[in-house]
Amino acid sequence: MESPVLEIKSLFAYYGNTQVLKGINLDIPRNQVTAIMGPSGCGKTTMIRCINRMHELGEGARVEGEILLNRDSIYRLHPMVLRRRVGMVFQRPNPFPTMSIFDNVIAGYKLNGVRLSREEKQEIVERSLKDAALWDEVKDHLHRKGTFLSGGQQQRLCIARALAMNPEVILLDEPSSALDPKATVRIEELIVELKKTVSIVMVTHNISQAARISDYTAFLYLGELVEFGATEKMFTVPRDSRTEEYLTGKFG
Repeated sequence: MESPVLEIKSLFAYYGNTQVLKGINLDIPRNQVTAIMGPSGCGKTTMIRCINRMHELGEGARVEGEILLNRDSIYRLHPMVLRRRVGMVFQRPNPFPTMSIFDNVIAGYKLNGVRLSREEKQEIVERSLKDAALWDEVKDHLHRKGTFLSGGQQQRLCIARALAMNPEVILLDEPSSALDPKATVRIEELIVELKKTVSIVMVTHNISQAARISDYTAFLYLGELVEFGATEKMFTVPRDSRTEEYLTGKFG
């Protein structure tokens, strides 16, 4: 197996005195979709927020352990540089409400103080919207507000905004939980397409979604990594009884 895109080593995360993650060790495969699953409150979102150093922004939050991104320690990178290399898309679509579709896509460059020529902006916006399977729907409305789009289109705009920075990894926190079934299918198809060029880590509550689109699955329970492996194998012959109980709906 080629080297992992992310190596998580002995990761502990805390909010004040509350321990949320308990010694997570996990290699995230390159150019695959890795699902992070588990019941509410098990530490899924905290884990991906550690990967782009958002967790430590919380009051009283702290982290112990090591995370390597393509062999670079994320703690030796400036957080702004790290978040260019690791994009994040949240549960609810959150395009910047005062910005046009065009400006939403290149917002990361503006926030990072990167100056672009008009041609560069055009090229980045078109490429990113095409990569997010949104270009044909919005190319005639680029200067309208992003908020005029449907929920599913807004989420694809947020994905385009993340892709615009050419990240190595995209973190998705329940990216379709606020969307209707048709929009969810579009997002799932997009995720499968995107793994050709970017590694994807996706938190999902939706077991059938993980089964449909993830290559690997990590199952967290009470802050511990219970099991990790190829999705198909884990879903058919889980090694741990807790994984089996979760997958069959005994708790969750």
